[in-house]
Amino acid sequence: MREQRPQPPEMRPYTEVAVGILIRGDGALLLTSRPEGKVYAGYWEFPGGKLEAGESVEQALRRELQEEIGITIGPAQVWKVTEHDYPHALVRLHWCRVTEWSGAFEMREAQQMCWQHWPVTVRPVLPGALPVLEWLAQERGLAFDPEILRNK
Repeated sequence: MREQRPQPPEMRPYTEVAVGILIRGDGALLLTSRPEGKVYAGYWEFPGGKLEAGESVEQALRRELQEEIGITIGPAQVWKVTEHDYPHALVRLHWCRVTEWSGAFEMREAQQMCWQHWPVTVRPVLPGALPVLEWLAQERGLAFDPEILRNK
C-alpha cells in the first residue's frame, strides 16, 4: 500500500472564501467559534464562507452572514486577500470590512460569538485569521504576538 502525500499548493485548487470583519462603532471585532463537526471545531474566526458558482465576494458574504448569524450586511468591499494552506484545503480568503448591518445576531450553527477589543482574548484563533489580526493591530499602533492566539 502506497502512502498518500498531500499535493503541493501549486497543484491544489483554491477554495474561495468571503470573510466579514464586523467592526462595531466602539472598535470591537466580532469573532465566532467554529461549530462541532467542522474542521478546527472550537477555533475562533471571522464569520463568512465559500463562494458558490457565479457569486461575487459581496454576494457570498451577504448570503453566508444571513445563513450563519442571521444579519443583513450593508456595503462590503474586499480590503485584503490572503491565502492559507490548511491540511484539508488551500483557501483564498477575501477579507471585507463591514461596519453596517441590520437584524439580531442569531448563531444558527450552534457556534458562539464574542465581541473583542484589543488585545483579542479568545483562544485558539484559526491560523488563517492571524495576518488580518496583525494588520488591524498595526493600524491601531499596537503590538501583536500571533503565538499567544494559537493555543487553547
